[in-house]
Amino acid sequence: MHPFSYTRVFDTREALDAAHAGGRYIAGGTTLVDLMRETVERPETLVDITALPLRDITATERGGLRIGALVRMSEAAAHPKVRTLYPVVSEALELSASAQLRNMATIGGNIMQRTRCTYFRDVSADCNKRDPGSGCAALHGVNRAHAILGTSDACVATHPSDVAVAFAALEARVHLLGPDGERQVPFADFLLRPGSTPQREQSLRRGELITAVEIPALPRPLKSGYLKVRDRQSYEFALTSAAVALHVRGGVIREAKAAAGGVGTVPWKLPAVERHLVGERPSKALWAAAAAKAADGARPLQHNRFKVELLKRTVERQLRVVGGTK
Repeated sequence: MHPFSYTRVFDTREALDAAHAGGRYIAGGTTLVDLMRETVERPETLVDITALPLRDITATERGGLRIGALVRMSEAAAHPKVRTLYPVVSEALELSASAQLRNMATIGGNIMQRTRCTYFRDVSADCNKRDPGSGCAALHGVNRAHAILGTSDACVATHPSDVAVAFAALEARVHLLGPDGERQVPFADFLLRPGSTPQREQSLRRGELITAVEIPALPRPLKSGYLKVRDRQSYEFALTSAAVALHVRGGVIREAKAAAGGVGTVPWKLPAVERHLVGERPSKALWAAAAAKAADGARPLQHNRFKVELLKRTVERQLRVVGGTK
């Protein structure tokens, strides 16, 4: 680990000033400290933001839910409003990491975490995300766990967050505070596909701070859930996952939200699946037909072609569970 300085801030203005001067925000540190140990990240200054007042979970005036950036993952998962209104968020959080990490990691840090691609974390390997222009070792290496959607010739790494998949499905918004004031970014625009600049992963401006993630009000009744498929049940990242939310009234699906994880360079929204569901009556045949569209546009690699069918099966299974036709 390389030498660095450390400062703790107690209000947002202090935080913004320190970050604008080049400091890196740290809260739970469950990702950044690992990357510093592996010399993937070498920040000169860490700005501890754990004392900032960003730990509330509150209902919005329009009936949505706002989760502060410094709320611990375990706290969000256990919160009565989260569990009641958006079970898909609680389930995604509870299927993330280990209990110890969930007790430390924050919501803001979780959506900011960097890829678990082994080539990114191996400083001796070529990686455009870590060293722009060096190449992507995963393209012709062992790429079983890599992305099949949203990839480019520069990068095929997946985004590792589970709760980000739920946020993508529910069309959440990220609240940001920066030197120029406050702004909101739709979750779909917050995390960036690699394109030709894989080193740029979020649509953050210099020094900006995540203050909250807001889930919009959705029509009720709403049933939702998260399914994660992985090589082992304990502390493992997704091979594929599905976040689904359905509003069914009068026996007809009035609104559908769906996204997939473990298969995209960002949490992957599934608009073709959603469109196929709306206006239809729940049935096993409908779930299968909608899920067949989940892998539209997939570009599998040598070792991860199996993910195409696995994604379709995962989405179909979760549609059946949430839709009540197992």
